[in-house]
Amino acid sequence: RQGCAMEAVLGQVEQLPALLAVSRSALVRDWDSLTLDRALEWARYFQHLYDRFRARPQLREALGRRLRRAQPYPLLSFPTLGRCPQLLGLALLENRALPPVACRRLLRSLLQPPGAGTGPEPRSLPLLARRKAAACLLALPRRSPRRSPGTEPQLQTEAQLLLSRLREEGQEVGEAAGQLHWLCGVLEQLPQPRAFEVVAAALAVLKQGTCTEQAGARDRDGSSLDRYQASAAEDGYTAGVLLSWLLGNQERFSAFCLCLPCSFLAFLAGHYSQLRKSYLDLLASWGSYLRYDPLQGQWVKSCLDKAELSWEELREHFTCLCQGSTLLKEQTQAALKLLKTQDGDFEVRGISVWTDILMEV
Repeated sequence: RQGCAMEAVLGQVEQLPALLAVSRSALVRDWDSLTLDRALEWARYFQHLYDRFRARPQLREALGRRLRRAQPYPLLSFPTLGRCPQLLGLALLENRALPPVACRRLLRSLLQPPGAGTGPEPRSLPLLARRKAAACLLALPRRSPRRSPGTEPQLQTEAQLLLSRLREEGQEVGEAAGQLHWLCGVLEQLPQPRAFEVVAAALAVLKQGTCTEQAGARDRDGSSLDRYQASAAEDGYTAGVLLSWLLGNQERFSAFCLCLPCSFLAFLAGHYSQLRKSYLDLLASWGSYLRYDPLQGQWVKSCLDKAELSWEELREHFTCLCQGSTLLKEQTQAALKLLKTQDGDFEVRGISVWTDILMEV
């Protein structure tokens, strides 16, 4: 009996993608107040399932798997059930096809949901307002595409939102694999350059926030230091998930390094040792496709389909690395000296690209 009941629940959960899809479509133009009430009841029912099963890992995973089977909605997961009333309400508020009568009914429902009585203001409406404001902000045209991802206000906002949702997902799923699965689904929805910029900004936000908290913790008592250490551990865990996505695919990481300014890559390399090693290895690979042309008196690309950087660009990457922290400079120079030694340890220009890079930087 319990198995049949659970199968019925799983079948109902499979209808959530359809409900959210309809709420964004022109089909809502035929909705009346009764239809709207039924849709909101379904949303509250899904939220009830979330509250009921969130502390039961096996059932939670079963519901999450059933949601992930519903394509083309790869972003749906078990935590989506808990936000279903807000997601449905936001979709309907943004849908101009919703008739005025149903829209007024929706607003009344959001302002005074069932069971709210005369108690405090419900959380759903402020949450919808914040998400709508964030959506409007993120939809603004970018004014300065050449600015560093760490300084552009719009990207910082997107990065903060991404980190917030990634932490929420971690609290619900409780494992890095689940967070990584969610992160992959989110970033696949963005154009690749934008996804790279958001991830880079998120990594910068994590490191800048940790440095600020560390400085404050030095001036406070032991409890502040404990809180800083706990926060730093959480930030390190979150950064690990972002780096797993970024470094888990060589083509993706290569495109990431081609997309961002050298100075910002050097900043990230100075703070994340895992990224630093992969970055230096990638630069070494790119440099191996340069050859010296004696007629032109310069290094040129020997294999156009594999050589991503020109001599000038490669030199700029290493120059920015050597202008970073003392540790970053020392590790970069050590890597260059090792490459120079492996290439024959020449001291004359025009024989080894690594000899010439060392002489330049």
